[in-house]
Amino acid sequence: MTSLRISEIFHSLQGEGLDTGLPTVFVRLTGCPLRCRYCDTTYAFKGGRTLSLEAITEEVARYATPRVTVTGGEPLAQKGVLELLSHLCDQGHRVALETSGALDVAPVDPRVTLVMDLKTPGSGEMARNRWENLAHLKAGDQLKFVITDRDDYLWSREQIERHPLPGVEPLFSPAWGRLPPARLAQWILDDRLPVRFQIQLHKVLWGEEPGR
Repeated sequence: MTSLRISEIFHSLQGEGLDTGLPTVFVRLTGCPLRCRYCDTTYAFKGGRTLSLEAITEEVARYATPRVTVTGGEPLAQKGVLELLSHLCDQGHRVALETSGALDVAPVDPRVTLVMDLKTPGSGEMARNRWENLAHLKAGDQLKFVITDRDDYLWSREQIERHPLPGVEPLFSPAWGRLPPARLAQWILDDRLPVRFQIQLHKVLWGEEPGR
């Protein structure tokens, strides 16, 4: 029987990406091989509870919400997540996977929307980017850049120019507490950059409170 180590399952508004503001169930898996400097979910590195696939999907179903985001930590660090993603899709959910981009996304069920990071220099984990993953992004997927400073912005701008991905939405997000959002917004406007600026809505509403 497939089981996974789960940090938390909770119901909230989606705070990032194309579904921002929509009610969503979040399934946060425990564990991550990366240590980004701006990480806001360090509590998910360890602990949690071991749940069967059936127990996870039963808990998700209690919220009666069609959208489910599987996140972490790094969800792909647990092999059983692939079965969980497919099972959630089979149940009729609209499923998104938030992943660091450091692990292979090729085996992920194509029904799942990938929300994949490219780690900027300011993350401290740029060397972990798995560039082969870009070839597996499909129309409707999202490519996220968490930007800490001007150098990160210029690097991110270079990547979207170097790697055009038709139908994949580039998301530029200021690192919370590190880069004033208005500054990033102005850089985007000054450069007429065809990206979506985003700010973490859940933090605007609830701050750093876990499970929100």
